[in-house]
Amino acid sequence: MGEAASIKAMIDQMVKAKIVDPKRIFVTGLSAGGAMASVMLAAYPETFAGGGIIAGVAYGCASDMGQAFNCMGGRGEEAGDALAAKVRRASPHKGPWPRVSVWQGTADSTVQPSNADSIVLQWAHVHGLDAKPDASDAVEGYPHHVWLGADGKPAIEQYLITGMAHGTPLMPGSGEGESGEAGAHMLDAAISSTDRIAAFWGIAPAVAEQSKTRRSNATPSRPRSSRRAAPAVVSSVQKTIEDALRAAGLMGR
Repeated sequence: MGEAASIKAMIDQMVKAKIVDPKRIFVTGLSAGGAMASVMLAAYPETFAGGGIIAGVAYGCASDMGQAFNCMGGRGEEAGDALAAKVRRASPHKGPWPRVSVWQGTADSTVQPSNADSIVLQWAHVHGLDAKPDASDAVEGYPHHVWLGADGKPAIEQYLITGMAHGTPLMPGSGEGESGEAGAHMLDAAISSTDRIAAFWGIAPAVAEQSKTRRSNATPSRPRSSRRAAPAVVSSVQKTIEDALRAAGLMGR
């Protein structure tokens, strides 16, 4: 698997060194990183408790550059059972399967929004769930769908960030964990994918909605300042990552 095997080897080393809890390993990524997150979840599902795929593509949709561009363009979509079969063939693992959070901007012209539906469909079939979500609501004004596993807990969720282009939705400044600063492909969408994915995985507290009033005039790029949330959870996660990188010799002390 090349790069995927290299990432897995680094994870194994951290587990061996007792830097990380083997039951609390997660993978997330944006764009090509989202595609790699799909690969890691499919190739090593026993390793990950959950994944977060942002503007990515379904596992196995491409085997060369031409096919990759077709996937990104929303061409060559497959049925859910065919997509799930690719995951099942990727490893001998038979379950349980990782929890998956899928995020996509509806105005993304780099990775067409239909890819998010393919990812959800792929994992719904892998989990043995219906294509139709068990619950749908609006979170900070954005469509949110949830698929429940056999245990009644969320197994898959999907956020569609209306009007957002290609990037990771953030909520800079005050608000949800003060997570990140807007920049290239890090877009101020008044919702924090970072905090909400962590909450979905169960490694951070649930995020309270900032306002029950829908944004009638605000744009997705406008930050909110209704309250200042303590950044302790984000700081703790960041510290864990930095400590692990230092222990592996990948970051200076």
